[in-house]
Amino acid sequence: MERPKMAELESLETAAEHERILREIESTDTACIGPTLRSVYDGEEHGRFMEKLEARIRNHDREIEKMCNFHYQGFVDSITELLKVRGEAQKLKNQVTDTNRKLQNEGKELILAMEELRQCRLQQRNISATVDKLTLCLPVLEMYSKLREQMKSKRHYPALKTLEHLEHTFLPQVSHYRFCKVMVDNIPRLREEIKELSMSDLKDFLESIRKHSDKIGETAMKQNQVTDTNRKLQNEGKELILAMEELRQCRLQQRNISATVDKLTLCLPVLEMYSKLREQMKSKRHYPALKTLEHLEHTFLPQVSHYRFCKVMVDNIPRLREEIKELSMSDLKDFLESIRKHSDKIGETAMKQDCRFNQWKIIARIFFSLLLSPNVQAQQQRNLDNIVSQQPRISGGKKSKKEFSASSELEVKNTSPMSEQDSGILDVEDEDEEEEVPGAQDLVDFSPVYRCLHIYSVLGARETFESYYRKQRRKQARLVLQPPSNMHETLDGYRKYFNQIVGFFVVEDHILHTTQGLVNRAYIDELWEMALSKTIAALRTHSSYCSDPSLVLDLKNLIVLFADTLQGYGFPVNQLFDMLLEIQDQYSETLLKKWAGVFRNILDSDNYSPIPVSSEEVYRKIVGQFPFQDAELEKQPFPKKFPFSEFVPKVYSQIKEFIYACLKFSEDLHLSSTEVDDMIRKSTNLLLTRTLSNCLQNVIKRRNVGLTELVQIIINTTHLEKSCKFLEEFITNITNVLPETVHTTKLYGTTTFKDARHAAEEEIYTNLNQKIDQFLQLADYDWMALEPGSRASDYLVDLIGFLRSTFAVFTHLPGKVAQTACMSACKHLSTSLLQLLLEAEVRQLTLGALHQFNLDVEECEQFARSGPVPGFQGDTLQLAFIDLRQLLDLFIQWDWSTYLADYGQPTCKYLRVNPTTALILLEKMRDTSRKNNVFAQFRKNERDKQKLIDTVAKQLRGLINSHHS
Repeated sequence: MERPKMAELESLETAAEHERILREIESTDTACIGPTLRSVYDGEEHGRFMEKLEARIRNHDREIEKMCNFHYQGFVDSITELLKVRGEAQKLKNQVTDTNRKLQNEGKELILAMEELRQCRLQQRNISATVDKLTLCLPVLEMYSKLREQMKSKRHYPALKTLEHLEHTFLPQVSHYRFCKVMVDNIPRLREEIKELSMSDLKDFLESIRKHSDKIGETAMKQNQVTDTNRKLQNEGKELILAMEELRQCRLQQRNISATVDKLTLCLPVLEMYSKLREQMKSKRHYPALKTLEHLEHTFLPQVSHYRFCKVMVDNIPRLREEIKELSMSDLKDFLESIRKHSDKIGETAMKQDCRFNQWKIIARIFFSLLLSPNVQAQQQRNLDNIVSQQPRISGGKKSKKEFSASSELEVKNTSPMSEQDSGILDVEDEDEEEEVPGAQDLVDFSPVYRCLHIYSVLGARETFESYYRKQRRKQARLVLQPPSNMHETLDGYRKYFNQIVGFFVVEDHILHTTQGLVNRAYIDELWEMALSKTIAALRTHSSYCSDPSLVLDLKNLIVLFADTLQGYGFPVNQLFDMLLEIQDQYSETLLKKWAGVFRNILDSDNYSPIPVSSEEVYRKIVGQFPFQDAELEKQPFPKKFPFSEFVPKVYSQIKEFIYACLKFSEDLHLSSTEVDDMIRKSTNLLLTRTLSNCLQNVIKRRNVGLTELVQIIINTTHLEKSCKFLEEFITNITNVLPETVHTTKLYGTTTFKDARHAAEEEIYTNLNQKIDQFLQLADYDWMALEPGSRASDYLVDLIGFLRSTFAVFTHLPGKVAQTACMSACKHLSTSLLQLLLEAEVRQLTLGALHQFNLDVEECEQFARSGPVPGFQGDTLQLAFIDLRQLLDLFIQWDWSTYLADYGQPTCKYLRVNPTTALILLEKMRDTSRKNNVFAQFRKNERDKQKLIDTVAKQLRGLINSHHS
């Protein structure tokens, strides 16, 4: 009974061995199959193995045949479906052909309708062309009709003029028409017809003279009789004539004396007018002098034009006229030079007027808003304070009487011999700040311009004067528009520049409305376009140098005042407001730079510890600065602590100050509430996502930042993230734009603080890993030790103590952050320990060293089981060390048969052990065995052990190669 059982057991073992050999042949590389085949030939069951092998081959052939049969059926199905598709494609082709035929038939009617439409359009175009040609030909036909009527009414000379006008003016315009050529051919005939008609009238005249010649002769004979009678009367009256001659001589002398007296009386006014002319020219009253000269020339001198002194005066009149013209032009030049020098004063006055008007308008609007909208009272109160504080800064302030009087003189006495009034600028003092600011017409005496204009108009040289005036003012405009090189350094430079431009155009506007044609609207618009382009270019250039947001804000207020002033005079200023939107971007950049420094100072000066509160007053003050509500904290007695540090309320307050600063710039830009809200939100987003985010990232990435500071930063950013909704409400309150409005920009503060918190979390993970690396650098393993120590390594005990104390600080952190940090630290520790085993410097490794290393890993697992951070379920944290644990168990228990037999199966005991890692570690242990046991090869146990290590290494390489293939 025992022999059959023994034979049965042996056959079962042989079958199992053959099965294992077949698995190795199937899974092992061809290069490594030799040892396996050698073990077959060494045994006694070679024939049974061959039968087993042939059975396995037949089994594989059947599987191959099954697979081919399976795929053959799919191939047949594919061909069948393809044949079905061919029939469907033929049906589709027929349908497309039918559809095309129907479309062609139905399109014929459309083509006919389009042809009719084309004919109608052609007729319409022909009719329009005919109407245009008839309109061109009608004046010719009307002139021809007029010519016929004149010839019919025997108005021969007008008919001849009409014919000439028709020939030279109208007919060339329609010369390409045939009726025109007929008319041109008829013109000589018409001319001859007019000539014949006039000759016919002459013949009628001669015939009339012939008929009445007897009456003409009778009249001539009667005239001869009268002549004879007169001669007789003359002869008889000679004596009477002599007496009458004597009487005539006496009367002649008397008449000469009377005529002399009359002529002297007639000449005296001429001499008086000439003397008056000289006095007026001497006193520089040029326009009265010109009127006197004109009166003298056209009224008095014609009465005595036959006298020689009168001819001398007449010869001198052109010279006197030129002299008056030159003197008036000199006065005009002095006036132009004066207003060029004083244009800044004129502009300053005009801008003061507009500034005062705008201030009262804004104050009224603020008071109305205070009555109507209580939500924005704080902001409107700030605006009112800004108006009061900016009034002297924008307007330049009031001068004292002495200063104003001294500046108004402007050395006029040294520059011109004229009086102050003739210079063009009047001295107007500010008697009281409450009095009305004088206008340009009150500051400037325009009489030199009016006089010169009248003089040139009278002299017939108005166009010359207009051309000269405009040319000179263009030159002055170019000088005014040339900004000083250091204009960007102070606000006074911009103010003077704007004052000069405003003064220039205020003068031109006054000239436009008080003179007829000296300047026109086109000329003013041309000058304004040039001034606007150059002003905008200069402002773009110089404003780019401004790095102070206060200066940029003052510049914006000055530009708004400048634009409002000129808009009040009718000049378009939309481009200036468009440019202010560009400056707004620069203003935002300067604000961001300023607030970057503010945030850096806040973050650098913070102690990164919770704010202690000792009294209710301090507690309420901090709650007033930062929207924080915690019922549990309020119930706690004093002293108590806020969870966040001081930089949270400071940063929140500074964000609100930034929003106020952005709102200041949007005032008076004629923007809607939605545009203001959008601008503020975009700038605030830049502050949060770029400036504040960069400052927080820099603080987080600093070398000397500790884990405690990083933990506090996470807590702070969490509270700041919760406060973003209050910032949204704050912006909504000051702009009155509801967040539900379409296209309203959302604040990205939540994302910013989340990113900062995530960066701080990553930095915590990195710092923890760096600390772990520092401890691991203290590791000093004796890899050749034969026996392990009694406890874990000192460096690892210290490391575990450090981790326990560190994770105790994480109590205020969100649970996920603390758990992630703990898991990350344990994984990094596990990976680093594994690298210690595998690093190239460790060439040899003993089992005793491996046991010591196992003690350290057990210490780590004990730390993981103790639950350093709450929230882990079961043995989740221990899974961080599972790779190390399985690797160590495999080597310590030397359970290679289980590992090799179960490799690749989901239920494998050593599932996390990589064959490559196991092979590296095994090679290190094999080298140690060879070195320490030089004579061990003579002992059978050592030989068997070495052979086993070689066999395991060979099988591990097979697993690695099969995995790569």
